[in-house]
Amino acid sequence: MSGHNRRTFLTGALATGIAGAAGTRARAARPAAAEAGPPPVPGFHGPHQAGILNAPRRRTIVTAFDVIAGGKDELRELFRTLTDRARALTTGGVPPELGITAPPADSGVLGPSLPAGALTVTLGLGASLFDDRYGLASRKPAGLAEMPVFPNDDLDPAWCHGDLSLQLEADDDDTLLHALRDIARHTRGAMQVRWRMNGFTSPPRPSGTQRNLMGFKDGIANPETKNAAEMDRLVWIRDDKPDTSWATGGTYVVYRLIRMLVEFWDRVGLSEQEQMFGRTKDGGAPLDGVHEQDVPRYERDPVGKVIPVTSHIRLANPRKPETDDSRILRRSFNYDKGVDEVGNLDVGLLFSCFQQDLHRQFEAVQMRLVNEPLVDYITPFGGGYFLAVPGVRDATSSYAQNILL
Repeated sequence: MSGHNRRTFLTGALATGIAGAAGTRARAARPAAAEAGPPPVPGFHGPHQAGILNAPRRRTIVTAFDVIAGGKDELRELFRTLTDRARALTTGGVPPELGITAPPADSGVLGPSLPAGALTVTLGLGASLFDDRYGLASRKPAGLAEMPVFPNDDLDPAWCHGDLSLQLEADDDDTLLHALRDIARHTRGAMQVRWRMNGFTSPPRPSGTQRNLMGFKDGIANPETKNAAEMDRLVWIRDDKPDTSWATGGTYVVYRLIRMLVEFWDRVGLSEQEQMFGRTKDGGAPLDGVHEQDVPRYERDPVGKVIPVTSHIRLANPRKPETDDSRILRRSFNYDKGVDEVGNLDVGLLFSCFQQDLHRQFEAVQMRLVNEPLVDYITPFGGGYFLAVPGVRDATSSYAQNILL
C-alpha cells in the first residue's frame, strides 16, 4: 500500500471511532421509532451475525472484494474498521462535525441524522484470503474452498470469488448505497471491489413465500430458523481444531448469480413449467398437494407420475433419511441488470444459502440438480464460497479478531 493510501485508510479508521461514539450518543437521546414491515433485525452484537436467520429485507447488495492491505497489521486494522463502520451504520445517529476545512464525515445521502434503516451487514471470508500474503494458511478451515465450476455453469471470472464478501440488507436502496459508500470510504487502500450485485425480494403475491422471476415461489421448504437444534445441525460451524476453532459460530455462505432466460421461459406452457418445478405456479403447492406448505409424498409416487422424478423440488430435496443432512438454508433475492448486448432482459436470481458443510450440503444438492430440465432456461455465471464469520460479541470485539492472533 502506498504511503498516501495508508494514511487515508488509517485516518478513516480513526474517524470511524468518533462517528460510532457520536452515533451511539445521539441514538440514546431520542426514542426509537416503531418500524413497519418485517420484524426488526437482531442487534449488532451476538454469537452470530445478522443477515442469516432473520427474515430477508426488501433490498440487498452483495459485494466481493480483493484485499490489498499491506500486511497483517493493516489487515487487522481493516477488520477493526469494518466492525466499527458496521456497528455505527446499523445503529444510526448523528455524524460528527469534523470542522469547516475537512470533508463532511458523511455523504449526506440519508440526511443530517442517520436512521438505522433495519440495515444488516454480513461479512464473509474467501479461501483466497488464506494465502501467503498474511500468513493465514494454517488458519483456513478445512471446509473452505474456492467455488468450483459445476456442469451447466458458464462462469465469468470477473463475477467470481473474492477475498471478502459483504452482504448489506435493508428496506430502501438509499440506505444500502449509503452504507456501501461509507464502508468503501473508510477502507480505501485496504480493499477494492471485485464484483457487486443488487437484489430485491418480492412481497407475498397473494400470500406466503416470495416469487422468483420465473413466477414460482422460492424457498418454501427451508429448515425452521427458530429451531435452534436444526440450526446447530445444518447451519452453524463447529470446529474444535486449535488453529481453526475461531470459525465456530460462523457458517458457510454460497452466492450464485443465475441468469434466467425469461424470453424463452415465457414461451413454455404452464403445465410444462409446473412439471419442471414440481409445484403449482399460482399457489406454490406440490403437484400432489393443495397448499404451499404441504409436504410432497414421493413414496406414494415412486415413478413420478404426479411429481416427475426430474422435477426441481424432487431432485433438490428427495426427502429421504440419507439426504436430510444435505438441506440448506436458502436466502435468495431477484436481480435486474437491465438488458444484454442484443437487447434481451438480463434478470435472474441472486441465490444465496447458508450451511454447516459446503460439500455435504450445497455441493450434494447441486450435483443432484445436474442436467435437470430447468438448465435450458438458466445460466449460472458468477458467485463464490465464503465463510460468514462468527458475530461480534461486544463493544470491545471485532470481526475475525481471533484469526490474527
